[in-house]
Amino acid sequence: MIGGGNITQITYFILLGFSDFPRILAVLFVVFLLIYILTLTWNLYILTMFILLTHEHEWSSFFLCLLHFLSRVFCSSSTPKMLSNFFQEQKTITFVGCAVQYFVFSTMGLSESCLMTAMAYDRYSAICNPLIYSSIMSPTLCIRMVLGSYLAGLSASTSQLCTMFQLHFCGPNVIKHFFCDMPQLIILSCTDTFFVQLLIAILTMFFGIINALIIMISYGYIVKSIMKIASAKGRSKAFNTCASHLTAVSLFYTSTVYVYLSSSSGSSSSFDRFASVFYTVAIPMLNPLIYSLRNKEIKDALKRFQKKRWFS
Repeated sequence: MIGGGNITQITYFILLGFSDFPRILAVLFVVFLLIYILTLTWNLYILTMFILLTHEHEWSSFFLCLLHFLSRVFCSSSTPKMLSNFFQEQKTITFVGCAVQYFVFSTMGLSESCLMTAMAYDRYSAICNPLIYSSIMSPTLCIRMVLGSYLAGLSASTSQLCTMFQLHFCGPNVIKHFFCDMPQLIILSCTDTFFVQLLIAILTMFFGIINALIIMISYGYIVKSIMKIASAKGRSKAFNTCASHLTAVSLFYTSTVYVYLSSSSGSSSSFDRFASVFYTVAIPMLNPLIYSLRNKEIKDALKRFQKKRWFS
């Protein structure tokens, strides 16, 4: 802490994490470590397989590659620090470290939201306009959509980072969470946070509500097109084409809405922290499982990959 006159400027925070569960800390550590290892392993395996075996025209696979990359970085922004704090007496993080952690976490999360919207448009084009799909989803458009997703997430996170450095902390420095999150920092700030909260509301409107609406509208047209298919087999095949993406989107938005609505007050109950683990660690692990088990192209690619390894 830095003192100046009657004001004490806090330069570090204490991450409470799961220290209020001393009897099961070892069990939680093992469980979260296994989940994290599985997350990295699955995402790296799927990512490598896509790079080696998918063709350039398979743009749905291209989007999935980037989604798995985002998932790896997203979970790595908070999980290693959480795991290292399990058995440390001083569970501290500097203000700069806290800002960097939130910046990476926010950039990956917001970029993933935009990428899922781009994937919804890709599914819409494939099902509603199958004859001209290749001309609609041109390489130029796909690259622009990907770059737009990254730049949107990066720009939004940079604006939050700038406002974070305008906050001053002179009171309690205990964050009742396992990572630095903006709602937790706002409640600890001793300066006016109106502009920060306004910025978060605007970003939530854009990245949350607008993206969700675009996805819902896309799937509205998708369902309408599928219902026009005469054969039951054709309808089933069309539904399976977008089932994995719809499942991943539902998990992502449901958990995100719950976590941030529950933490809007700045408090964090034990259940909220466990829910955040699901949001930050478990979902990145589930994404490759969801896509590999529900997507025929991916299962075929996995079989080709296994054959290539077997005969090499």
